[in-house]
Amino acid sequence: MSVAEELERISRKHKGVLRPRDVVKFARNPETALHEHFEWDDTKAAEEYRLEQARRIIRVQVVYLEEDSEPIRAYASLQKDRGHDSYRPITRVMQDEEMRAELMEQALKEARAWMRRYEQLEELAEVFSAIEKVAS
Repeated sequence: MSVAEELERISRKHKGVLRPRDVVKFARNPETALHEHFEWDDTKAAEEYRLEQARRIIRVQVVYLEEDSEPIRAYASLQKDRGHDSYRPITRVMQDEEMRAELMEQALKEARAWMRRYEQLEELAEVFSAIEKVAS
């Protein structure tokens, strides 16, 4: 059985709802296709979880660029940094022409992926149009 088939099976078992907890429970069986996608060594898994917690802490930090402005994320993860699992202060990124351009390119790529994900929602046509206008 493939991963997709196993996920569908788990979903059906739970009335069409797929929960991570149920996926992990199913994947504990080494004979499943899902099993190999998890780290079963608890020491390694704990360290990976702590790294994910650190990423989450970094992602929720905010700064105010101006006194009465809305908060924005304090750190950005540029594509070139992702292999190094690192982040840069957004104030530095915004002041550096090359990094700002890279962030803009990355934002547009993510916006297009978001558009593909929600293209069936006709109510978002104006939003899609505005994104394409900025992208051109």
